[in-house]
Amino acid sequence: MSKMHLVFGGRVKDPRTLDFQDLSKVEVVGFFPDYASAEKAWRAAAQRTVDDAEMRFVIAHLHRLFEPEEQA
Repeated sequence: MSKMHLVFGGRVKDPRTLDFQDLSKVEVVGFFPDYASAEKAWRAAAQRTVDDAEMRFVIAHLHRLFEPEEQA
């Protein structure tokens, strides 16, 4: 299985958490086959909203959901 990654983000209630204000407005940046390309997309999205402390983008390692035993 490929090492699929998801980059997404949106406005959070508290910048120290991932508690999104409105899940219907979460932006999906995209799905990526490797961490390097996901990180590049994450950096672009984060840079676009750098002046807004309530906007937060993250990389989710989707392959870890499907194969949790490989986390070690």
